[in-house]
Amino acid sequence: MKRFGHEDEGLTSPDRRKALGCLAAWSGAAVVWSIAGGVPRTVGATGTGKSAATNGFTFVQISDTHIGFNKAANPDVVGSLRRAIGEINALPTAPAFVVHTGDVSHLSKPEEFGQAKELFTEIKVDHRHIVPGEHDALDDGLTGYLKQFDHDGKKRAYFSFDQNGAHFIGLSNVENFKAKTMSSFGDEQIAWLKNDLKGVSHSTPIVIMAHIPMWTVYEQWGWGTADADAALALLKPYGSVTVLNGHIHQVVQKVEGNVAFHTATSTAFPQPAPGAAPNPGPMVVPAGKLESVLGVTKVKVVRGRNHLAVVDSPLAESV
Repeated sequence: MKRFGHEDEGLTSPDRRKALGCLAAWSGAAVVWSIAGGVPRTVGATGTGKSAATNGFTFVQISDTHIGFNKAANPDVVGSLRRAIGEINALPTAPAFVVHTGDVSHLSKPEEFGQAKELFTEIKVDHRHIVPGEHDALDDGLTGYLKQFDHDGKKRAYFSFDQNGAHFIGLSNVENFKAKTMSSFGDEQIAWLKNDLKGVSHSTPIVIMAHIPMWTVYEQWGWGTADADAALALLKPYGSVTVLNGHIHQVVQKVEGNVAFHTATSTAFPQPAPGAAPNPGPMVVPAGKLESVLGVTKVKVVRGRNHLAVVDSPLAESV
């Protein structure tokens, strides 16, 4: 979408050799994360028939649903989201909840938020934890988004909760978004994060959800967060920190010290690998290939493990 500095479409598939060294693949991910009160690790991909450990629980990440988008890169984003929902509902071990890492809508229209909320009820989970993307903050900031997705009724887009010995934190780094510039959390949110972490033991695993990557994937396209270092400094004392992001519509992984970073694919459309096109934006792929570049992320966390192992597979592989 050009108002974000994204070219419309017509890009061809990028040369994967041009991707950054940390780019695992820009193909779709279907990875379940599981938590047993410890460090994040994965069980396997959706469709493999693998289950989480009986002493843990799983949760699923989806991202960049872009409800309202209807151009050539994917004229049926509702259909592809429903396909992802079907994969989630078919998991042998039902996830405890779903997290959505932003760009719920494409143009921040009330009807897009309403349709998305209705679609999310089709996921057979009790809870859905959602953070906003820049496409959710187009017109009147996050006002429209918060009418449908105010997590705790406090009229703000950041929140935290605890489950099975892990502390989850949802952050917003999209309200000051400008094309091809680095976004930020802002001083108020960093102060909130500092206060939120005061009562959390350093042995507690932390899982962060935010839309735009919290490390610099590709500065020329604004794929990073300017004040992420301030947030990460607050997380340095913790033994296990996992950061889940969206925005770039492809899987990029990085482990740095105690922090494991993972970006998710979109359920709507792919984007070029970093620097593999003049601009980011919806990318048209050959007919029949779309599901191979879309997906969901399934996550597992188990105490006693200090590394993040991610297994990715596109929706097309779990047919």
